[in-house]
Amino acid sequence: MDPLSWLQIFARLAQQLLPVWIALVLTFGLSIRYRRRLGLYGKLFDSTVGMIGFGIVLFWVFSAIFADLIITHDALSQVSRMRNAVPGSPLPDPGDLYPYYLLGGDSLARDVFSRVIMGAREVLRIAPFAAMISFMIGITLGLPAGYFGGKLDTGLTFLANLVLAFPVILLFFLLVAPEIQETIIPLIMAGVLFIAPILFLTVLLNARFFTQPQKRNLYVGGVLLIGAWAYIGLVFNADPTGIWSMSPNLLNVFVAVVFVNAPTVFRIVRGITLDIKTRDYVAAAQTRGEGPWYIMLWEILPNARGPLIVDFCLRIGYTTILLGTLGFFGLGVSPESPDWGSTINAGRRLLTVYPHPALVPALALMSLVLGLNLLADGLREESLRD
Repeated sequence: MDPLSWLQIFARLAQQLLPVWIALVLTFGLSIRYRRRLGLYGKLFDSTVGMIGFGIVLFWVFSAIFADLIITHDALSQVSRMRNAVPGSPLPDPGDLYPYYLLGGDSLARDVFSRVIMGAREVLRIAPFAAMISFMIGITLGLPAGYFGGKLDTGLTFLANLVLAFPVILLFFLLVAPEIQETIIPLIMAGVLFIAPILFLTVLLNARFFTQPQKRNLYVGGVLLIGAWAYIGLVFNADPTGIWSMSPNLLNVFVAVVFVNAPTVFRIVRGITLDIKTRDYVAAAQTRGEGPWYIMLWEILPNARGPLIVDFCLRIGYTTILLGTLGFFGLGVSPESPDWGSTINAGRRLLTVYPHPALVPALALMSLVLGLNLLADGLREESLRD
């Protein structure tokens, strides 16, 4: 077989990505059709920048979801004589395999295209959820620090500043180092950090439905049940169903990302709370006799959603870059993982001769972070109009 031309390569890539195109068309079509009923998300479609960013982010999200349908080869499999193959190279003896390496092969004769697509799944199963846990911890601590002030504020702010005083990369190196993984420190940190989402949701629902005991007991009980199930699975790897599970190496990376990001979120939430707690509607809620947690979670927090949503999108981008940096230095997930940082690191040694094994994942990482930044810009514009 003859090698593919670039036009043929792009045509075949578009064909492999057909599930992504269909999902994008359906998502955009339904969102635009009902955007007036979708709040801030619907208003995002009035922003050209926001729509472009949202489209780029959705492309990678759907690529991660449909990765098993999109890839042409197993991300870890090696094919003889395809070491550092250029894009569009045919397999010498394909048999039942896809007959081409569409974006070439890496130094271990693995398909670059398949590894980049599977790498999106590796990145997107850590970055958004780590950012979400960081936000729950930051909100849980930042709201009372800003609202009550005093010694509580002083103590929590000191601890946050203590963590932020360390250089981020150095802190990551310390937390993800193999020597640390062999100790009980990651397990203790995971046990403390993963309890925060359960506490946050429990307090949130208890404050909202405090005067409706039946609903409160139902919702809080559900949160505690599911939370305990997830907690023992993620922290102690003791979920018999395997739904909630995380390898020790991945758990260590996840905990490190949450630990580094939470203090920054705390500072942002605290600062917003200090401003909003002086507003008239907060004073009105206090006059009605509402409890402090109700005021913090159902009066202050909803009015801080604009800056927090924007920061959440940006933080996913920062986390993606940090994960790529860790993978580049060999401190991320397992070495054979197709995550983008590890793939870039593996391809950089032959960058001047065979640039595609490092260039493709680097462009993927850049595009995802660019999409998140554009999405944050669009959300910022619309939240200011809201």
